[in-house]
Amino acid sequence: MHLLFLGDIVGRDGRDAVVRQVPKLRQSLGLDAVVVNGDNAAGGFGITPAICHDFFQAGVDVITGGDHIWDQKDIPGYIAHEKRLLRPHNFPPRTPGSGFVIVTLPNGATLAVLHLLGQVFHREYLDSPFTAAEQALEGIRLGHHARAILVDMHAEATSEKQAMGHFLDGRVSAVVGSHTHVPTADAQILPKGTAYQTDTGMCGVYENAIIGFAPEGPMQQFLGKMRRSKMVPAEGAATLRALRIRTDDKTGLATEVEALHIAA
Repeated sequence: MHLLFLGDIVGRDGRDAVVRQVPKLRQSLGLDAVVVNGDNAAGGFGITPAICHDFFQAGVDVITGGDHIWDQKDIPGYIAHEKRLLRPHNFPPRTPGSGFVIVTLPNGATLAVLHLLGQVFHREYLDSPFTAAEQALEGIRLGHHARAILVDMHAEATSEKQAMGHFLDGRVSAVVGSHTHVPTADAQILPKGTAYQTDTGMCGVYENAIIGFAPEGPMQQFLGKMRRSKMVPAEGAATLRALRIRTDDKTGLATEVEALHIAA
C-alpha cells in the first residue's frame, strides 16, 4: 500500500493548498490513501464540517484532530456520525466520536488509522496513549484485519512520540508525529519494520510565520506573558509537509519512507 500523511493544516492558505494538491498527488504518486491532520484548519483552531467535506471531496480518506478538535461548535454532533474524522482515542470513553477507524479504500484494501494525544504538557484527564493504543489494536493483526495501520501521535514531547514509535514497532505500518508544526529530520524505518517520523511538520505558511501564525500573536506571549490579541494564521504561499510510506501487502510493514516538502 502507498500512503501519504499530511501534517497539521493551518488556516485558509494551508487548507486551500491541500484541496488543490491532494488530487494531483494521488495521481502523480500513485497513492492508495491520504490521511491528514486537520487540527488547525479553521482559522488555526479546530475544523468545521464544511472543511471536512472539502477535504473528503479532494480525495482525503481520513482526518485526524488533536487538542483543538472541539474548538468549533458544530464538531461534537458531526463527529458522532462521521467516522472518518477522528478525535484522540485516549479521550474519556463518553466523549463523542472515536480515535480509531478501519476504512475500505477505493481499491478494496483496508486501512486502519489510530489517533492519539500525548500526555506530556497536555491535560491530565487524558488516559495513557499507550494503554489506549493497546486497547484499540487488541485483536487487530497487521496484514490480516487491515492491510496497513497508521498511527497519528499528536504530542508536544519528542521523547513521548519516540516512545510510541518503539512501543508499536512491528505492530503497525507507521507512527507519524504531529502537533508541533516543525518537521523533524528523522524519517526512518524502525528495527521491526514500522515507518516513523517525530513530527511531519505542517501544511501552511512557513515564511515570516511562527508555527504557521502571524508572528505578533505568539510573540506577545513570550514578551509579555499575556495574550492581548487573537493568534491568526499567517498569509502567503503555503508549503505542504508530508510523510510518504509504502508498505508490503503481505506483512503490512513499511518498505519505504520519505519526508516530502511540496511547494503549493
